[in-house]
Amino acid sequence: MTAGRSATACATDAPPPPETGAANLWQAWRLRIRRRALIARAIRKRRELRRLTDRTAAIGKGAILCAMVVRNEAARLPYFLDHHRRLGVDHFLIVDNASHDGTAALLRDQPDISLWSTAASYRRSRFGLDWLNWILLRHGHGHWCLVLDADELLVYPYHDTRPLPALTGWLDSQGLPAMPAMMLELYPEGRLGEGSYRPGEDPTALLPWFDSGNYVAQIQPRLQSLWIQGGPRARAFFADEPRRAPTLNKLPLVKWHWRYAWLNSTHSLLPARLNRVWDDAGERTSGVLLHTKFLPEVLEKSAEEKTRRQHFADPARFGPYYDGLLSAPVLKCPQSQRYRGWRQLEALGLMSRGGWI
Repeated sequence: MTAGRSATACATDAPPPPETGAANLWQAWRLRIRRRALIARAIRKRRELRRLTDRTAAIGKGAILCAMVVRNEAARLPYFLDHHRRLGVDHFLIVDNASHDGTAALLRDQPDISLWSTAASYRRSRFGLDWLNWILLRHGHGHWCLVLDADELLVYPYHDTRPLPALTGWLDSQGLPAMPAMMLELYPEGRLGEGSYRPGEDPTALLPWFDSGNYVAQIQPRLQSLWIQGGPRARAFFADEPRRAPTLNKLPLVKWHWRYAWLNSTHSLLPARLNRVWDDAGERTSGVLLHTKFLPEVLEKSAEEKTRRQHFADPARFGPYYDGLLSAPVLKCPQSQRYRGWRQLEALGLMSRGGWI
């Protein structure tokens, strides 16, 4: 989704007035210091990682990489890996955060995966960002890198006929260092937790529904990013406090440089210029992350995460959110639409081909 897109998909606040030159210089200096501190922190945090399999020597020039942190994702990973291999990912850089469901065993013998393990706190590693910043600093420089969660499936215009190397080649030719994507939350027909899912199955078959229009975006002047909120979690669990609803804008595809650092999940990046993936005059190419959080295991995972308290800076405030998930609500509503592919999402204003043809 981009600034200026259809109001049925996104109500976008007007851009803020430009700051003075002195204010811009001060802000740029502060963000530069912050970026350097995050890189130094990532270098220190590398000590928390234990290498299980290192196949990074096989990463060739121009290889497209995918970096991620996982925990207990043995069910999702077979389809996730197959989907992104089909798109054109050459190598996966994965941190396993103390899984106990066989995730590490599933990953360690696959020839295109390098695997690290840690039992350290996900929350105290800035929700895994310190580990990702180190791995990308060490192995991602000069490569186009996807940075995803295991419950996210990237789709973009023509992804069914034109693989990632074609897209990244075009982005390079346009001088674009990143491509944004909105996270689109998929949900089932009935109550959460119903049904069954087998590893390797397409999760969109079990989660075919999504919200097509209840999204709001605003421009964040400090980081130059387009902040998007809405979707089923916003209307079902945060209707009284919409500003606390999950953030849906992400930067999943970046031409990495060792000087870059993730700041706030994959919602924002430093240097801040990388976040300006929206355009005042028109539309830039964007994708969608199909979010498969609501597979039947969501109830078990929510109960565990409510106890572990690893996923929010102030986890005590999100007890009612987990309680809402555990009540197994029905998220489908009269306005829900069935997912039918990227052309449908483009027509709804949730992604754009921009100049990519």
